[in-house]
Amino acid sequence: MTANRIVVLDGYTINPGDNPWSSLEALGDCTVYDRTPDGMKLERAAEADILLISKVKLDEPTLAGLPKLKFISMLATGYNNVDVAAAGKLGIPVSNVPAYSTESVAQTTFALLLELAMHVGLHDTSVKSGDWCRCPDHSYWKTPLVELDGMTLGIVGYGTIGRAVARVAAAFGMKIIAYSPRLPVDCGSTPVSFVSLEELFAKADVISLNCPQTPENGEFVNARLLGMMKSTAYLLNLARGGLVNEADLANALKNGKIAGAGLDVVAHEPMMSDNPLLSAPNCIFTPHIAWASLAARRRLMSIVTANVAAFLAGSPINLVNEKYL
Repeated sequence: MTANRIVVLDGYTINPGDNPWSSLEALGDCTVYDRTPDGMKLERAAEADILLISKVKLDEPTLAGLPKLKFISMLATGYNNVDVAAAGKLGIPVSNVPAYSTESVAQTTFALLLELAMHVGLHDTSVKSGDWCRCPDHSYWKTPLVELDGMTLGIVGYGTIGRAVARVAAAFGMKIIAYSPRLPVDCGSTPVSFVSLEELFAKADVISLNCPQTPENGEFVNARLLGMMKSTAYLLNLARGGLVNEADLANALKNGKIAGAGLDVVAHEPMMSDNPLLSAPNCIFTPHIAWASLAARRRLMSIVTANVAAFLAGSPINLVNEKYL
């Protein structure tokens, strides 16, 4: 019997050398490509029964050109890079990897927020340049410092990650409001009030985007909503860069309409050199690393392996296109 052919098209960020593919290799003939240029994805995926991808785009024409393909598993929670409806119509189940990075994303959310509030990097640089040694006082600060206790955190998208962010925020003494198009079945144990999107943007001292990107919500954070924010408020985006109109956010920062932004994602990744946010004041970045702790990537590998094993057993799990099959 021929072994199942498993092809990973962009595996480097999942395993740059510290997170072996051995569990997947035990399930079939496994070929891993670190990266796949757009022009080579059909060639590399042509013989695959099972395809694993993170950021490679699989649109309807690409899927139609892969007649041997039987199953796709994302190497991520988001699945906007795959036309899941087209896959379903071709009889190809698509699974994602839910909840593997929840704690790491919540942690990175507060790493960005605390940097905006306390400017640790700025003060570290100042001390190392000799400012403290020359200071006539026992203490100094180069910018106003912000206490989170008593502030209101507005969370857009109250799923697994949104609830984790709320839990950490509550530990800092923050009040939680949230917006979700559908009220979640499980709101968790953290006290939260659900409000409209407009009310959230108007009332929150900190806004955290923790929602998926869909065809309907692209660039919904635009000049209109940014204009409703307090001038002292911060925007955090650890979801998808395409949720934010980057030119509008850059203008809001340059004009002092909001106090700052902390971003782990941008609309085009890797970031382009002409991104207007690069020159915007009080805008700090991490290069899409909120998901990437070793602990999270090991959980990802375990869940992806379970996805493939479940498909091979005839009972696929974590399906995102079941209604189209």
